Amino acid sequence: MDKFPRTVVGGVSVSRMIIGTNWFLGWSHCTAAKDAFIQQEIADPKRLADIIEVFFRAGVDTIMGLINSPVLPEAIREAENRTGVKAIVVSTPSFPTTKRTPTDGWDLGEVERILDAQVECGATFCLPHTSTTDLMIDKCTREIRQFDVLCRMIRERGMIPGLSTHVPESIVYADETGLDVETYISIYNLMGFLMPLEVDWTNRIIHGAQKPVMTIKPFAAGQVRPFQGLAFSWTTLRDIDMVTVGTMAPREAAEVIEISLDILSRRQTTVALQETRSKQSVKSEG
Repeated sequence: MDKFPRTVVGGVSVSRMIIGTNWFLGWSHCTAAKDAFIQQEIADPKRLADIIEVFFRAGVDTIMGLINSPVLPEAIREAENRTGVKAIVVSTPSFPTTKRTPTDGWDLGEVERILDAQVECGATFCLPHTSTTDLMIDKCTREIRQFDVLCRMIRERGMIPGLSTHVPESIVYADETGLDVETYISIYNLMGFLMPLEVDWTNRIIHGAQKPVMTIKPFAAGQVRPFQGLAFSWTTLRDIDMVTVGTMAPREAAEVIEISLDILSRRQTTVALQETRSKQSVKSEG
């Protein structure tokens, strides 16, 4: 299998496919029952290491999420030990906010504690989560308030700053104000799932972004099949941008990697198709 293509973010070489972790940790965006199933059956360090190992061996060495969750650090270390691959970690911590935070600023002691925990877990990148970023957007002044402080404190700890957002204005305002970020996380999928602007508008914003964009939710939380979702993402993004993919099994990881490499190489994918009785009439008898 070909090694996965790479891009550069903040001077660091990263794989253009990023390992997503919502499906590792129980955030399905589907139902409470599915969340519970993931937490009970999937969120085990060894099982997660089995999945991460498949990505690592294919050259997909970048992983994103709440990195200091109970199971992820152990799973990543296990996959690193098996493969000799060092993970590139994109951490997305949340920071506490109150109604006074936009004007008075952060609880700096708490911010320091949270950031130090990211360093301890081996984060290369630190992108405050959408649950923090999007609360601080000021559409009147066209800025993300108090984020210069967060970015400075991230840099001071040797991590590379970015921002995670569900609001496309974040990218526009970060660029307009010269905010010290090297990348952005943005939702992007063909259904427009969880996207506040139309897909074509979001595409235009991503293409106009001054830094590479890490896109998420290409399968709209399982509502889009992998072939369609990946074909859309890989063919409509820039060569510098990335696609974050969540899976729940090693074979799923192998499939999304193979499909992606075929799409990027403009060749017909040969990944095994699912079989149902209704497909018999279209299969060749030869």
